[in-house]
Amino acid sequence: MQIHADLSKKAVVASAELPWIPSPMQGVERRMLERDGAEVARATSLVRYAPGSAFSAHSHDMGEEFLVLEGTFSDETGDYGRGMYVRNPPGSSHTPNSRDGAVILVKLRQMAPWDNHVVRVDTSHPQAWQDGRPGEAILPLFANAHEQVDMIDWDPEVKLPSATFPGGVEYFVLAGTLEDDEGSYPAGTWLRLPPGTSQSVRTLTGVRVWRKTGHLLGAGFQGSEP
Repeated sequence: MQIHADLSKKAVVASAELPWIPSPMQGVERRMLERDGAEVARATSLVRYAPGSAFSAHSHDMGEEFLVLEGTFSDETGDYGRGMYVRNPPGSSHTPNSRDGAVILVKLRQMAPWDNHVVRVDTSHPQAWQDGRPGEAILPLFANAHEQVDMIDWDPEVKLPSATFPGGVEYFVLAGTLEDDEGSYPAGTWLRLPPGTSQSVRTLTGVRVWRKTGHLLGAGFQGSEP
């Protein structure tokens, strides 16, 4: 299965307009944003767990990264409520479940084989946020030589100068509306721009986004660890 699998092309998905597709496990459904492969795939998805649902034990040979959007997601390592950002490195395994229900934004099979970082960040803690440019607050989530992941708040009526992203950029709009010269992206929009793209971001309403940069240029992870 291929959904927005060509990383050299722009992709925009209004996730609220997608159907929830049943997974192999009862009570677990997905909205597929990008996918390259069958059940085991390089994928970015929204995954919804019904109350009391669980997924069978499995491993992530190329890693897993997720942000909890609603409810509480659980596995053997803990309970992760709304706003928790989690990275499980290549080779990790778990049995995910949700007692009360949850929705997560999850990326699978997109880590370098040498990325052994275990990351847990609670984005709900005010002290985790840092001041950026005027009208901007940033919460750094993860960074290495290949990618940087942040949560960003932009105040109403912010307009940023054009920036070029040599390794591409990806957004999930969490609240408000993000705008650029090519469109308007309300909450729930997933946006991916290919390597070399220039973009001028603005917002009239104010906006909160999850953003990842740099990762599309080295998506094949050829070569050795830097």
